[in-house]
Order: sequence, then structure tokens, then C-alpha cells
Amino acid sequence: MAVADVVPTTTARRAHPAPAPDADDRDRLLRGEHHDPHAVLGAHPGPDGVVVRCLRPHARAVSVVTGATTWVLRDEGDGLFAGTVPDAGRLRVTYPDGVVDVDDPYRFPPTIGEFDLHLIAEGRHEELWTVLGAHVQEQQGVRGTRFAVWAPDARGVRVRGDFNHWDGTALPMRSLGRSGVWELFVPGLGAGARYKFEITGPDGERLERSDPMARRTQPPPATASIVTESDYLWDDAQWMRQRADRPAHSAPMSVYEVHLASWRPGATYRELAVELTAYVAELGFTHVELLPVAEHPFGGSWGYQVTGFYAPTARLGTPDDFRYFVDTLHRAGIGVLLDWVPGHFPRDEWALARFDGRPLYEPQDPVRAAHPDWGTLVFDLGRREVRNFLVANAVYWCEEFHIDGLRVDAVASMLYLDYSREEGQWTPNQHGGRENLDAVAFLQEMNSTLYRRCPGVVTVAEESTAWDGVTRPTDQPAAGGLGGLGFGLKWNMGWSHDSLAYMAHDPVHRAYHHHEMTFSMVYAYSENYVLPVSHDEVVHGKRSLVSKMPGDWWQQRANQRAYLGFMWAHPGKKLLFMGQEFAQGAEWSEAEGPQWWVLDPGHPAHEDHRGIQRLVADLNHRYTADPALWERDGDPAGFTWVAADAADDNVLAFLRHPADGDPLLVVVNFAPVVRDAYRLGVPSGAAGTWREVLNTDAARYGGSGVGNEEARPQEPVAHQGFPSSVTLRLPPLAAVWLSPTAPAP
Repeated sequence: MAVADVVPTTTARRAHPAPAPDADDRDRLLRGEHHDPHAVLGAHPGPDGVVVRCLRPHARAVSVVTGATTWVLRDEGDGLFAGTVPDAGRLRVTYPDGVVDVDDPYRFPPTIGEFDLHLIAEGRHEELWTVLGAHVQEQQGVRGTRFAVWAPDARGVRVRGDFNHWDGTALPMRSLGRSGVWELFVPGLGAGARYKFEITGPDGERLERSDPMARRTQPPPATASIVTESDYLWDDAQWMRQRADRPAHSAPMSVYEVHLASWRPGATYRELAVELTAYVAELGFTHVELLPVAEHPFGGSWGYQVTGFYAPTARLGTPDDFRYFVDTLHRAGIGVLLDWVPGHFPRDEWALARFDGRPLYEPQDPVRAAHPDWGTLVFDLGRREVRNFLVANAVYWCEEFHIDGLRVDAVASMLYLDYSREEGQWTPNQHGGRENLDAVAFLQEMNSTLYRRCPGVVTVAEESTAWDGVTRPTDQPAAGGLGGLGFGLKWNMGWSHDSLAYMAHDPVHRAYHHHEMTFSMVYAYSENYVLPVSHDEVVHGKRSLVSKMPGDWWQQRANQRAYLGFMWAHPGKKLLFMGQEFAQGAEWSEAEGPQWWVLDPGHPAHEDHRGIQRLVADLNHRYTADPALWERDGDPAGFTWVAADAADDNVLAFLRHPADGDPLLVVVNFAPVVRDAYRLGVPSGAAGTWREVLNTDAARYGGSGVGNEEARPQEPVAHQGFPSSVTLRLPPLAAVWLSPTAPAP
């Protein structure tokens, strides 16, 4: 609390005695179990003046300062001081090490209005972070910090921090009725103060908890919450205005997935803002996607076990530093997606688990509460206040930090009651099914709220099953009449699994697995898809992308180049995890990050790695420049097979069509041999020749340089169901993109 620079000289007089408090009130107050400490503490009208009572357990003396007089309160024992004085005033507290003048926290009325409490009780407060947590504000001309926390089962809640020697005795909070919210305004306290809540549970258990709504935290392993204020001035108004101009499913989206803490180990948000922005811009990605940045105690979880849902991790800087990071990317024309984890939370005793002494954020039933795979707890999505906590959290990241989209982690684990559970470990829903109806309702509410409030934002589901309607609007039927989930995009994990399985085979065996590369087009328009080669594909013994490929080092790189050429041309948005853009050989490690040293000129294979990096940059720039590759991702009219059945040749060929203009011909040869005079059908039209616009076997990418240097004439020879055809030279283990050109005059 604030200490006066100079304690003014006044005349001291002894206050008149105050009526003794009710014995039960006194006892509950001292035990930290009083629901309304303001009824006992503070200033109250009395028969002979104003009765002032305060709780200062470490004080030697307390006085009330009114004008030029200090009224010395009587010591009632146990840190209680009281007296009857002519009028209320500031408190002058004498401690063993000095004297301070402070405002009395218990003279202020409740700082949360009835409408806010009504919305909280209804589970409909979309700006929950503006009410709960710690907020610096002014009350009756006095600046201080308002603390508020939801703890409906608590007997009492107190605030403790570095401002009261981590002893919450003097700062009990008041309960605001049946809302379950406890509140206290502490005058003189500002940004930077560290704090926790001291909770007495329903069984008398004493608990110490960090603030679930903390917007800033101590760097782990410390666990205190920190009072924060933002004075950041955004400079991305143009980006925010324009991002809603085109829906995500019909816009280019090429995503660079990043684990911030290890991309440049030791770098801060502000340093990363400069370095990552320059790197991503050079490579031509349209977006970065961040593995979870919400505060988490264990770095080895990569952010997927969150304890501070409203706080960017303090490992890399302050919340305003994170704002600067997002702002810098926006000013460079790069969107920011955030990995969001509403499916579970860790059991750390200082965080959400058994928050107020009983299960609160998790279900009451310990079997239902336990996540069977990760040793964590799942959220009780049937409880409206818990849903509100998460829905508001999604809005918070997008509104407070200008995040452009959320990739929602582990959606399947939320949707199914029997997810990773054996018989007897789950109970069917009211209709006898395995669908988690509470999770469906939550995801629908989250998506509809976010799209309504935040124009241009996109939500992306990591959903690994065939659940119907993941990217269907919530008001359209899907999944047995439950309605669409309302996501904008969905990770196509089936495509990742099948295509990477195909690539792992030696080319001599690929003919028997050809369907693994064509099957994705059977269901390509059932959802709006992202094609992910994510962090999940390059950890836990799965090897890096290039190391998955068969053959010697040259063939591995050629296979990766061909695969990327196929991926960037296939319908769906693109996502590539860091380090794979330059074909690092090792699996990703959060302790080491990408193997940047392989790009150093002194490294013997640096040109090999630079070649892959150049290819990724060219793929991105060509992709964003050609509407044929993204404009009709969700429209069957945007894709035509030319050769889907050339299994014996290990060849795939297809056309991508824009809404208006010429198509792009994509041919991929997954065999390590050159195929000369390879005839492919093409549509008739004004085009007279086809020219290469990209060849993954080009020498600049580390390839052999085989290709079609001269434009290939289109011939009036019907082939593969097309009225015309063209003959090409297909390089080994390579993808070739060709565009038609008008005949010479």
C-alpha cells in the first residue's frame, strides 16, 4: 500500500471507545471466513459519532487523521484497532519500522455493478476479464487496485502479496451475493504488485491460489500473479480494417507454425518481433501460428498445459511486449494465429484445480474430471460460469491482443464422452449417445461469439475424427441434428497421415499405396481444410520431415521438395512447422529449437538446406500470387483430376481453376526416374502453350535441373478425357507447375 512521502504533523487525541463487535463476527474475520468484512471493518455511523475499525495485525498503533487532528484508535487485540471519532479519514499506521498514511479499503462501496454480476451468474459476460482479476482504477478520487475472483464454495477469501508481506489477514474480501464473486478495492496499490488469493475452503482448508484471470504473471517457476496496466498504442489500424475483406476459406493462407520460446532461444517478444517478422516476410508466409503462449509452468509441455489462461507467458516479456510482437507482424502484412487450449488444464495445486476447495472448473466426478491421456483435468463445460471463462478468454486474446485466429487444440477429446476411455469409465448422454453435448454447445457458443465480435477472425479446429459439420455454421444441421460447430477451418489430419505414410515408402512400393495420395480428394469439400505438417509430425520419434523420406540424402531432399510442391498445390490452406522449411535433419527439441547452423556458409551441406528454403519461399510467393491455388479451395469446380490413376508411374496430375482466368496444371512425379514425352490431357481454349512456372527439381533448389525449359505446345490430341494434350518431361522426384500462355501471333 502507498506510503506517504511525508507524514504531516497533527495533534493526537485518543478516540472514544467503540462498541465491541459481535464475537462471531470477530472470530470469522480473524479466521478469514467472513463473507462481509466491510460490515465489521471500515467507518460506520454510531450513536456518538463514526465508529472506525481496522485490522492491522503487525501495527503498533493506528490513528484516524481528520484535518489537523489524529484520533488514536484503541487496540482490541489480534490486530484489531477501533474507536469512535467525529468523522472518517485516512489511517495513520505505526509499524515497527515506520509510519504510513493510507486510505482505508473498507470505506469504499462495491466496485462491481449489478448488471455485471447478473451476466456473470448467467454465464454471459463476454468481457469477463474487465470485471474479474486485478484492475487499477480510481474510486472516489483515489487510485488503487480492485481485486475480484469467482470462488462460490469458499468460506472466505483474502488478498496477499508483496505489499502486505504475503499475509492476507488485513485484506479480507467481501462476497457479492449468490454470484460467487469476492471483491475488494485496495487503495494506493498499482501496477507491478504481486499477489495471490488466500482461500478458506468449505471444509476449513487454507488454500493459496494464483488469480485465474491474471493478465500478467511472474516468470515460471514462480507462480504469483501481477497487477498490470496497458499503455500500448496500436499501429495496425489498416490491418484490422482490411482483414475481414475476404473470408478465410477463399483467401490465401500459408502458415508458419512457431514455438516462440525456442525459435531463437533466449529472445524476447520484442526481439522476436523484429527477427521473426523479417524472416516470415522473406519466406512469404501469410500467417504465423504460435504454439500456446498463455502462461504454463512446465516448458516441456510446449504450452499445452495452461495455468494462466489470460496471461501471455512472462518468459518472453510483458503483455505489452506481446502486443508489440503482434503489432509488428501486422504492420508487415502478416496475420497471427494462436494455439488455444480449452480442453484441459493441469493439476497444479496453486492454479485451477479444486480452486476454492472443491472441484470448480473441473467436474465433481473425479472419473469424469480426469483426462485419461495427459494426467490433467477437463473443464466442466456443463457449468455456465466455466463456459463463460473460456468463451470470454477466446474473445480476450482477439480483442486485447489483436489475434487473427485461434487454432483450437484437441477438439476430438472434447466432443466424445468416451474419448480414450474404456467401458465403465464414461456415461452416455441423455440420448444414449457418446457425443458430449455440453462440449458441442460450448464450441458453438465460442465460435458464434467470436465471429460476431471480431470481424476477420478465423477459428481452426484440430479435430482428428469424421465428426460432421466442424466447419458448418451453427445454424445449419449437422452431426445428428446437433448443428454445425461453427469453425472456419479444420486441420486435415487424415491428409497428413496418408500423404506422409505414402512418402515414407520406397518409390518402388509406392504404386501399391497410390490411393493414399488421392483419397483426400474424396472428402476434400466436406469441410474447409488446412493441410498441416505440424509440430506433432516431427516429435516423439516421428523424425523430421526430410528424415521421413526414403533414399540417400539427395533423394530425401528431392522427395521433400516434391512433397511440398504437391502440398502447396493441393486444395486447402498450408501449415509448416519451423525447421522444416530448410529441411533440418533432427526432430524438433524445445530445448534447442531449429538447427539454424545448417544454413551457415561454413556448414558442408548449407546449400542443400538453403535450396529447400528457397523453394518454400518461391512456393509461398507463387501461391499467394495465383488465385487458382486458393480462391476455390472449398469449391469442387476449383479442381480437376488429369491423372489420378497413374499408380505404376507414381505420377499425379491435376488442374487448379480460379474463379476467372486460366487454370494451373500440376504434375508430380514421385518416382526417381525422368519420364520423357509424358502426355497429359488439358482443356481446350485460347492457350497455345504451357510454360513451367515452378519446378522443384530446379538447380537453385538443389535439384538436377531436369525440366521443360521451352514452353510446351498444346496439341489437338484427345487424352484422358480432355480434347487436347501436352507432352512434358517429368523430372525425377519432383513437382512441376505449368501455366498456359496465349499462342504467338
